[in-house]
Amino acid sequence: MKALSKIVVLVAVVASLTSCHDKGAPNYQYFPNMYQSVAYEPYQESAAFGNGKEGQLPANGSIPRGYTPYEYPNTPEGYEAAKANLKSPLTAEEVDLKKGEELFTIYCAICHGDKGDGKGNLAKREKFAGVPNYKDRVITEGSIFHVETYGLNMMGSHANQLSQTERWQVAHYVMKLKSE
Repeated sequence: MKALSKIVVLVAVVASLTSCHDKGAPNYQYFPNMYQSVAYEPYQESAAFGNGKEGQLPANGSIPRGYTPYEYPNTPEGYEAAKANLKSPLTAEEVDLKKGEELFTIYCAICHGDKGDGKGNLAKREKFAGVPNYKDRVITEGSIFHVETYGLNMMGSHANQLSQTERWQVAHYVMKLKSE
């Protein structure tokens, strides 16, 4: 009798599990908003926002986090102004010539050479002509930072590879190379 009741219960459980399952219509969903989120179209018409669109433009004059504006334009006049007026915001304790040397070796030495003499591997192989020797140039830390930010002549900008602090570190290291 016990065996018969166990078989009946087992058959009932199996039948209920298999007969109620429909793969075409899933069972009840707990927290349905986690399965089917509300989709927003970023630029669809909407009365909820001032410009009539859901995607908003940044406010005029807003500055992205972590970004410091650079006020000198990418012009010859901007270069001269940076050369004459721009000074490093780093204090003497913040200047890290070892870090500047590492960054210089990675980004600059291939053209400018390890000593800043304009005899890097690419200059030696004549891939770029006229790479300057720092000792022959009238440069300041401001002019170096400006050129690292915007580039000059054949040299491209390094603003997307180096942060502002790193560019100042390299500028301090270049000034050290110039004085040696």
